[in-house]
Amino acid sequence: MAGQKAKPQKEAGSTKEDGGFSRIFGDVANRTSQAAGRASAFMLAAGVVLVWAITGPLFQYSDTWQLVINTGTTIVTFLMVFLIQNSQNRDSAAIQVKLDELIRVSTAHNSFVGIEHLTDDELEEIRTRCELRAEAEKVGEQSVKRMGKKAREAAERAVG
Repeated sequence: MAGQKAKPQKEAGSTKEDGGFSRIFGDVANRTSQAAGRASAFMLAAGVVLVWAITGPLFQYSDTWQLVINTGTTIVTFLMVFLIQNSQNRDSAAIQVKLDELIRVSTAHNSFVGIEHLTDDELEEIRTRCELRAEAEKVGEQSVKRMGKKAREAAERAVG
């Protein structure tokens, strides 16, 4: 909101967890998400499904045969959710730090640093104000262009 400041950001290097487990989990999540995003991982998963489908008649499409693929995909999906969320959190935090630094060293409003900690309503209010300012600037630029054109025409008439 107008007079409300964003929550201060955490000091560099401070974490909620000790570096040990958090670092290991981050490394595993990063490597796994990179590996899972490769074409070879997709081909491996498609191959597993294909082998499962081909073995259907062998197992007479039994409940156990169906349970194998359902259980396997559920477990993989469950674990991948956490790995993907971890990767997205780290990427988002890194981008936010970079944006904050760009704001800090530029002519942009330093009051925007840390606004990611505000509520959805507060962010929407700021977004609306920024959009209104941008629209006002656009109208002002168009007005300046019109005045400049009129000034050039008047100068040409006065000279010519």
